[in-house]
Amino acid sequence: MSIKVVGIDIAKNLFQVCVLGTNGQILSNRKVKRDKLLDTVRQLPEQTALAMESCATSHHWGRIFQELGYTVALI
Repeated sequence: MSIKVVGIDIAKNLFQVCVLGTNGQILSNRKVKRDKLLDTVRQLPEQTALAMESCATSHHWGRIFQELGYTVALI
């Protein structure tokens, strides 16, 4: 199954990472600790679209993910 978009809900200690397939089905929806977020995202194919809420730290994470080759949308 192909990944269409990954939604990341940013919080203080735990992030919710929801992976959606091309048909809109939920492929994965799990909590990830702050220190494991980068490792979790690195497991995704390059050019995967990542959507995050626009908040104080989303710009920081967005820049890191863009440097790794991901498409980032702040909403």
